[in-house]
Order: sequence, then C-alpha cells, then structure tokens
Amino acid sequence: MITARVHPGESQASWMMRGVIDYISGPSPEAALLRDKFIFKIVPMLNPDGVIVGNYRCSLAARDLNRNYRRPRKESFPTVWHTKNMIESVAEKHEVCYYLLYEFKKNNLN
Repeated sequence: MITARVHPGESQASWMMRGVIDYISGPSPEAALLRDKFIFKIVPMLNPDGVIVGNYRCSLAARDLNRNYRRPRKESFPTVWHTKNMIESVAEKHEVCYYLLYEFKKNNLN
C-alpha cells in the first residue's frame, strides 16, 4: 500500500510517487521480482480536491485529512474512507506488509 499527497501543498510527494511508479513498472530485474512477489496498491493523490483549488493542508471542505484516519466518515473524507476500506479488503485475503505514506516534513532545526 503506497499513498501520497494527503496535504495538497506537498507537491514533492507527487514526484516521489512518480519515481516509485516508474521504478515498480520498470524493466529492471529487481522491479520484476517485486512485481512477482507483491501486490502493489497505489493511491498517488489522496487529496485531489484540495490540490485543484490550491490549498496547502486541507481538502475543498477545509478539512485536514491527516487527522481523520481512525474513523473517517464517507461523506466528509471519501478518499480516506475508500483507501481504508481498500486496505481492509486486501488484508482479508493477503498479508499487508507495509503501508507507505509519502509526506513532506520540514526538519525542526530549533
């Protein structure tokens, strides 16, 4: 499971995701081995409505998706709700080894 861009202002996460997708779908023997051994579920952008309107942290509804993973409401946080359901659905049939969330964090140098 790999997701990115939960905060619209994290444009670096889109570039990271592109690199992941290019590598996983690439011709290298290592990528082929990964494809043979694992099922990849990729959500390249969790907050497209926030991205399209230029928000930095919030969705179009002015909600921070990052604060609503525990019990997301389908009506208020549809991408989080559907992603969480996808993870649970996959986990019923397969072991989920990793969940990677690409997110940009500034280092606190103080």
